[in-house]
Amino acid sequence: MAKEIPIPELISVPTHVGVIMDGNGRWAKKRGLPRKFGHREGVKTFRAITRRAKQLGIKYITFYAFSTENWKRPRDEVDAIMALFEKNLDAVKDFIDEEIRVRFIGDRTALSDTLRAKMLDTEESSKHFTDTTMILAINYGGRDEICHAVKKLAYAVKDGTIQPDDITTDMITERLYTEDIPPVDYIIRPSGELRLSNFMIWQAAYAEYYFTNILWPDFTVSDFDKAIADFGERSRRFGGV
Repeated sequence: MAKEIPIPELISVPTHVGVIMDGNGRWAKKRGLPRKFGHREGVKTFRAITRRAKQLGIKYITFYAFSTENWKRPRDEVDAIMALFEKNLDAVKDFIDEEIRVRFIGDRTALSDTLRAKMLDTEESSKHFTDTTMILAINYGGRDEICHAVKKLAYAVKDGTIQPDDITTDMITERLYTEDIPPVDYIIRPSGELRLSNFMIWQAAYAEYYFTNILWPDFTVSDFDKAIADFGERSRRFGGV
């Protein structure tokens, strides 16, 4: 049984944390293993960090699991990732037992019927929980999401429901996949890369960032605690003084 790590005393915690789970493939390559083994290890980290987020009182945590660009990866790797999604959605009942709400964002049309049905069932089964919401971004891209929202507005203009001059940033926000979720406050990216990679680019307009060289499968609860503690030391002015 894993040793329980005490809850740290924190100045403040972000309301919404975004996590770019990066480095699974490199983790496996360093060990002479196929990339899919890195994704399997990454799932263990994802589950541990989700539970820690609830313990720390974080209301929303979004994980970038599969981007719209990830379809370009080798077929066997994509198939392995999709199989992992289906397998772990069967096991996500653990989160429901722990009263964690589960949501999914992204374009579901390219996903299998089985996976889509499991996603919907999981959302329905956990929708009444309010303490912590875990959001999984699958077949998600920030630009694609904005395009999707703008198309909705374009149809409204075409129908005469609104006029072009009526369009506001709030109206775009209300048509994103995250329409009922607050903007992301803090984005954590392991693996040493220093970019957003098309993740929540609208929602992250005023987000703080935390980068580390640790590969995602090696990212521990203590590493997460350290990142959240760092957020508490930031001064967020949102364009003010």
